Amino acid sequence: MTTLEVDRTLAIDVRDQAYRDLRSAMSPANMEAARRCSARLRAALPYPDQLESNLVLVAFGGGKDSAYTLAFVRAMQLIAFGVHGATFRLRVATNRHAGMPRAVLENVDRAYQALRLPADPGCELLLIDGNEVTPFDVNAPQRDYVVRRNRLDILMTGHRTLADGRPTFCNACNLSVLNSFGVAASYGGGADLIITGDSEQEQRQYALWVGRLARRLAPSAKATSATGTSRFLAQVDRIAQSYFTDIHGPDAADAIAERRVTADVPQRLKFFSIYADTAYAAGDHMEMLTGFLGFEFDDLAFSFTESDCGNPALMAHLRALKCERVYQRSYAEGMAEYVEFALGLMGKKDFPAELVELMRARYEGPAAVTRMRRAASDYAVETFGLAEEQLVCMAYSPFAGRGAGLTEFLGREHPALAGHADDIHALLAAKPGEPGELGELGELGEPGDAPALAGELERVSGLELPQLRVLYRSSVRRRDGSGGGTQIIDAVLADDPHKAVIRTRHTQNGPSTLEQISGR
Repeated sequence: MTTLEVDRTLAIDVRDQAYRDLRSAMSPANMEAARRCSARLRAALPYPDQLESNLVLVAFGGGKDSAYTLAFVRAMQLIAFGVHGATFRLRVATNRHAGMPRAVLENVDRAYQALRLPADPGCELLLIDGNEVTPFDVNAPQRDYVVRRNRLDILMTGHRTLADGRPTFCNACNLSVLNSFGVAASYGGGADLIITGDSEQEQRQYALWVGRLARRLAPSAKATSATGTSRFLAQVDRIAQSYFTDIHGPDAADAIAERRVTADVPQRLKFFSIYADTAYAAGDHMEMLTGFLGFEFDDLAFSFTESDCGNPALMAHLRALKCERVYQRSYAEGMAEYVEFALGLMGKKDFPAELVELMRARYEGPAAVTRMRRAASDYAVETFGLAEEQLVCMAYSPFAGRGAGLTEFLGREHPALAGHADDIHALLAAKPGEPGELGELGELGEPGDAPALAGELERVSGLELPQLRVLYRSSVRRRDGSGGGTQIIDAVLADDPHKAVIRTRHTQNGPSTLEQISGR
């Protein structure tokens, strides 16, 4: 036998076994849905009579919904092979950010093994770190530059929003996910279709929202001549450029450039929805997820509405720290506020009751709150290199808005620096070469001169002096969460459902008041 014949024989054996495994694990109704969808997919491919000439892309973040989507698409691939003796090629891409714990990659790897993807020559498994594409490897170390980038985005956004969860952690991350679509779709010879679980109506609504937001944030930008998916990604790129210019400052050319969204995808590329053919409710296929696919709900990787990210646990921790330190109440009260909000989001997303109760129990009672505080604190240090001192600083947001919150922050948290408030204002307001630049403030007493003062601010905040100066010149959100000066950040959040107005108190014995919070 030739090498080609050997490879085909191996592929047949792998696919036959994978199909038998899937047929045993997936309900008859869902297998029949996959059969219908497979026929519809074939008709949508550019080369329906040469199936192996088509490349279908699935984005697999490692969460419960994308795990089921991957299994459904694998069933479609295997069904096509059984019917036609040939099938489309499948590319699976995982976008990795710093907030993706190893437990998520292990879920990804177990799903791949269960579906027999690594042994199938018609399947390509990719790991995307920023714009870097490598074969998937569960043991591949996290990229240091991705961690640095994510850390900086978190701090620069968090210091503009008093560490509100959704913008602080998700805005930049969501743009990076969309970039990964472009990176994965343009890799090699490019993809023909991207599988999505969104309905066609949801896709249209999202595309319209992206178009409106792009025109609002970059009204003078040159209109793109691209069409379809390329046009959509080009509009997202305009949003990214406007957003990161606002966050990092117009002089941060390198930071803005490395956060651009890839739009150079094949013009033939389009989205293909499986929404009409399969149910997404996790409760309907929980046994398949946790049994056949080996999905595990890790304490940090599964956080409220997310099953592929540890950041929501950190959002809860930040809310609790804000209540404890900024509002002078208790950590437990702040945690309870966030948990109630996040469980409400789970209910709106139709999470299975057992998962909602699992999350409720995780934070219920003083011992649980103490345990989760320790876990979130350790996660912040290990994942982003952020100590509690720096998280507390972000919750105050003392430097943005010309240092509007600086006096309160120093008086409560760093009394040794409180006497240098005027010097700090001068240091942050100065531009290179102007009075107040390092070394020109004269003797400050303890901690000493301007370089020492800059070093203290960097230690406290986790940000370098140029970044603190960008914050100083930037607006800051009002304490009630209603925006006010953070137009670009708020425009991104405006139509986002992951927010709510809660009743809270901004002082220990103060009156009840309303505040908008967001998160996942």
